[in-house]
Amino acid sequence: MLGPVLDQLDQLEREGLSTLGAAADAAALESWRIAYLGSNGKAKGVMDAFKALPKDQKAAVGKRANEVKAALEAAFEARKGTLGSAPVTASGPVLDVTEPGLTQPLGRRHIISRVRAELCEVFGKMGFEVADGPELEDDEHNFVKLNIPDSHPAREPIDNFYIDEPDGKGRPRMLRSQTSTVQVRVMEQALREGWGPPIKVVAPGRVYRPDTVDATHSFMFHQIEGLCIERRVTLIDLKTTLLRFAREYFGKDAQVRLRPSFFPFTEPSAEMDMMIRLNPDQPPRWVELGGCGMVDPAVLSAVGIDPEQWSGYAFGFGIERIVMGKYGVPDIRWLYENDLRFLSQL
Repeated sequence: MLGPVLDQLDQLEREGLSTLGAAADAAALESWRIAYLGSNGKAKGVMDAFKALPKDQKAAVGKRANEVKAALEAAFEARKGTLGSAPVTASGPVLDVTEPGLTQPLGRRHIISRVRAELCEVFGKMGFEVADGPELEDDEHNFVKLNIPDSHPAREPIDNFYIDEPDGKGRPRMLRSQTSTVQVRVMEQALREGWGPPIKVVAPGRVYRPDTVDATHSFMFHQIEGLCIERRVTLIDLKTTLLRFAREYFGKDAQVRLRPSFFPFTEPSAEMDMMIRLNPDQPPRWVELGGCGMVDPAVLSAVGIDPEQWSGYAFGFGIERIVMGKYGVPDIRWLYENDLRFLSQL
């Protein structure tokens, strides 16, 4: 049995070297490797037959089998050096790396996020720090401590998104209808932690009101509120802050005006308007940006600040209104439709 096995090894060597010499490219070379040296190749098959030999024949046959395998491997490496390795098979189309590259478009932040950051930067230059608070609020912070009585129409369910509580206990909760709630929480925190007043913060964030969606209204929108509590703050300080903001953000020629108004948490109160061109085909007109005023002493007392020692002013703007005014967007709905043809222009 020894003779046939050795003859088989000799035949394998001759055949392998002959077909290896005929391999004309890297792909053929890889096919040869798989056929002869692979895990299921011919060399492996001979070794499987080696296991059935008697013990007295295994030494001679094993020696010859190792010689054949070494000869085939050495010849393969030599041939690979002249032809190169086989190409990697790709699942998709082969890329021509010599072609010019294609520039991928770069994304950017949504216009509302960008304007929100810009507003915080403008007020930051005036010494305001940025504050934040929860969007799910309680009745106490959304109404009570803002001097809004139980009978006030602003509390009606038609004007708020109230939350159904499982147990029905405690003060009602709702999605906040204004970021003024953050002002209350900041004043409480300042007293609790002992770092204020004085207090000077802006609070940007989302607010929710069940308004009918149209060109200028939405049930969810963004506000930025400002609060300054110091000694001997007056209405002149508020007007100066607002005028400086308008000219810093909209340009030195920005036209603004304050109209007397009423809010439960400020006294006196005013509406801030700006001359804005929303439509390029129409002349500019006065557009309301938000409300402002001196903080009502009742609000200061509600959080534990002595109104005899401290006074303050507050203001609140709709960020969407500012976006529409700065970039001439006539319809608030465009800001939420995620139409790249529109957003790429801003």
